[in-house]
Amino acid sequence: MIQKSLSLLFILFHFVAFSQETILKTLNSDILETTRNIRIFIPEGYERDKIKNYPLAIVLDEDYLFDIYVANSILFAKKDKAPQQIVVGVSMEETKGQDISFNINSGVLTATASYFYDFLRDEVLFYMESTYRTSPFVSLVGQGYSANLITHFLKEDTAFINSFICINASFSDFIGQELNSYNLAKFSQKDNTFYFYTNNSTSFSSDKQLKIDLIQKALAGLEIKNFNVINDVIDTYSYVSAIGEAVPRALTKIFEIYSGISDEEYNKNIKDLSPEDAIYYLENKYLEIEFLFGTNLGIRVKDIYAIESIILEKENGDQLRNFGKMILKLFPSSPLGEYYIGRYYEYGKMYKKALNYYKIGYGKMDPSDPNSDAYYENILRLGGQ
Repeated sequence: MIQKSLSLLFILFHFVAFSQETILKTLNSDILETTRNIRIFIPEGYERDKIKNYPLAIVLDEDYLFDIYVANSILFAKKDKAPQQIVVGVSMEETKGQDISFNINSGVLTATASYFYDFLRDEVLFYMESTYRTSPFVSLVGQGYSANLITHFLKEDTAFINSFICINASFSDFIGQELNSYNLAKFSQKDNTFYFYTNNSTSFSSDKQLKIDLIQKALAGLEIKNFNVINDVIDTYSYVSAIGEAVPRALTKIFEIYSGISDEEYNKNIKDLSPEDAIYYLENKYLEIEFLFGTNLGIRVKDIYAIESIILEKENGDQLRNFGKMILKLFPSSPLGEYYIGRYYEYGKMYKKALNYYKIGYGKMDPSDPNSDAYYENILRLGGQ
């Protein structure tokens, strides 16, 4: 009995904690001429930090996709693999047939679906951006026929959706012609980054697999600057599990730039760079994170270490001083900046200057720091005490 009570208490506590971050709202829509329920997830710390902005995700099929997306957004943020997000789920449970409908003979949205499209663009997005501190990065998420509706947002002349997440998409038979008519090349002219995610799955019918495969191949062949096509294939026999797998797989790719430098990123983008270009790459990575997601992280220390070997081993360490100065601006209380500047002068046989920087850096360290003895070896090596 006690064990059951404790379990129930945990469930209730978890529900209350989650509910405190979720707001239920009824929007009065002039476009739909009715009301529509939405659920809004506000990330932890939103009220404490009055300056920080957050990417916005608009999730269709709120009745089940909202919770899946929110749970993954929390996990990815906790693991520093994505920024915290504000998420709004749009209720469609009783109106989905009207909201996503299209003419089967042309693929054109019906009047009711067109109204719903306008409602998302002109009312839901406007309400969220005018009420909450959102960054310019907006994701639109849907599955099945809702994913087909999402593709219509590609036609907008002004690109305001950054990531289109189409899960288990049920495309119209005219999706190919529609995509060709949207002038996707316009994305290459934008000073921004865009993502288009679709997944295929072994759980789909053969006809559906073939349709998605053809669309994925056609999109992959476009190679449009700034427009990143993410073609995924999920090996599962369950349509439902494909939904659960698709969300984190999409987030992994869409927020890849936010994560710290991985082995894959290093080998693909960094290892062959000159020291100067490696420093530029690192600085630009974090400028892009701030621009896209509204998050001023500062450069992660582990990303500094990720490019350290390039700075030390190439071009006789000529960029060590610039590297050190950059770190001093970012982490003025850290001894790393002085260490790299000291190495620069030591490489140049200017030992007095090198020794001076090593001493300054060592003076910043706590004697209990496990790295302090190793740092002090630099001073001893140059005859200092």
